[in-house]
Amino acid sequence: MPLDDAKLTVVFAHGKESGPWGTKITLLAGIAKEHDCHVESVDFRGVSDPDVRVSILKAFLAKLQGPFFLVGSSMGAYVVTVASATFFPTAMLLLAPAVYLSGYAEQNPTPFAGQTVVVHGWHDQVVPVDNVLRFCREHSIELHVQPDGHQLLGSQLQIKLLFREMLQHVLCRF
Repeated sequence: MPLDDAKLTVVFAHGKESGPWGTKITLLAGIAKEHDCHVESVDFRGVSDPDVRVSILKAFLAKLQGPFFLVGSSMGAYVVTVASATFFPTAMLLLAPAVYLSGYAEQNPTPFAGQTVVVHGWHDQVVPVDNVLRFCREHSIELHVQPDGHQLLGSQLQIKLLFREMLQHVLCRF
């Protein structure tokens, strides 16, 4: 589908155990639509290899026209970060990013975006908070650590507010 290249497209990448229209994505997609953005969510279900997911996302992004904002959760955050090296997005929001985990080709992917923000839970049992602290420190990324677990279910209000603020900041540049 050809897109109006004057509009921002928000592209979501879900985590390993989720789907393209999970709770957080649906919540954030509503905010993006309120701001007259195009919304896309790539379906990675059935693909457990994070680097195969990177290839899928790169093929998807190659077809987009105009600026885009990437949002990834867990493995999806890894995927958008790796893809950002090829497709420099306007902004990225990384939720509980899967960094420094075995089985991932790039242990310390470099985020390439106009703005990158991370939200992570202190009590994450999947991706240790120390991994994310290290990642954010090494790349000078804004980090919001919440009293929450990996799914960030108790942090939805904070994530909504942060995403809305990031989106408004990006949109004021167009």
